[in-house]
Amino acid sequence: RNPNFRWFSASLVAFTLGTQIQAVVVAWQVYELTKDPLYLGLVGLAEAVPFIGAALYAGHIADLHDRKRLTIAAYALQVVCAIMLLALAVNPVFLVGRVWLIFAVVSLSGVARSFLAPARNALAAEIVPRETYTNAIAWRMSLWQFASVVGPALGGLIYGFSGVVAAYVTEMVMCMLGLVLFQCISYKRQPKKAQEGTLGENLTLGIRFLLKQPELLGAQMLDLFSVLFGGAPALLPIFASEILRVGPEGLGVLRAAPAAGAVVMSVLLAHRPLRNAGRKLLISVALFGLCWIAFALSHSFWVSLVLLAFSGMTDNISVVIRSTLLTLRTPQHMLGRVSAVNQIFIGSSNEIGSFESGVAARFLGAVNSVILGGLVTLGVVGVTAWRVPRLRRLDKLE
Repeated sequence: RNPNFRWFSASLVAFTLGTQIQAVVVAWQVYELTKDPLYLGLVGLAEAVPFIGAALYAGHIADLHDRKRLTIAAYALQVVCAIMLLALAVNPVFLVGRVWLIFAVVSLSGVARSFLAPARNALAAEIVPRETYTNAIAWRMSLWQFASVVGPALGGLIYGFSGVVAAYVTEMVMCMLGLVLFQCISYKRQPKKAQEGTLGENLTLGIRFLLKQPELLGAQMLDLFSVLFGGAPALLPIFASEILRVGPEGLGVLRAAPAAGAVVMSVLLAHRPLRNAGRKLLISVALFGLCWIAFALSHSFWVSLVLLAFSGMTDNISVVIRSTLLTLRTPQHMLGRVSAVNQIFIGSSNEIGSFESGVAARFLGAVNSVILGGLVTLGVVGVTAWRVPRLRRLDKLE
């Protein structure tokens, strides 16, 4: 019923398809070139450093300037990254002894994501009525997860059957389509509240706001440490290649499985309000850690798929609770900066988590590193439940 939200959603799906294809193709390409789990971790680090480094400034810019234009600029930069990866794939001789060229492009992609995240997330809150925030967030996450299911599977299949060039062509087309669709949004820029104080004060405003919100901060810290140690998607190329022996096609399906589970959970959450949200958050994160422990012990492709899908279902509960809390409790004029801090948490847990997984796998082996990470996640849940009682007692999100 909201044309702008439809254009936003269509753009989100197309663009996410492109970036998810990039994630699975880059991971397999790097592992084929190096056969070293540490390099899989370095892919995450290459994206995380610029992403986290620019995040606070990106949030500040998103609260000062036109969020639609900033999002379009970030989309365009990602299209450039897709073209560069395609150029390297067409001329593979450039990658002989120069895998750092892929890392350089991934770093540029991290810059694009850093500016995209706060601008697009804040804009999403402006184009829907406040009373529909919770439902809109659930549907937005459902669509994002849908693209996250199709994207990796599509990338792995195209890589396996048609090669790396065809995979990067598909990524480029999807990112371009996302850019075109986003420009169809009819958005009237909202007047921005004048920002007082120094640049440093404005850059850190999002951090200071979160420090005054114990439930929100507790949820963010829980997600940070659980995903940092508990999940190990960066190591899936090793499991696909050496343990499950399913090749790049199987890798794509494995990468898609958590998102498939998340889609199911998103649809369920979109139709029923969450009660006892804090308790459910803690339980879901504990189950997330257990799923990854069981996955590490599995030697069956189908059992592994089910476990990864269930991990996605449990993780989605955390995502919806955190996103809803963030949107409902943050004033409009601060959404960009607070969203930027949120993206730092996400970037730290995902990309730095990939680096941690790569380093741990280098010294402990892939299986042992995933088991250890799952055990750490269970410990994090226990500490959070003990130290943040207000989060444990959180009931309704509204």
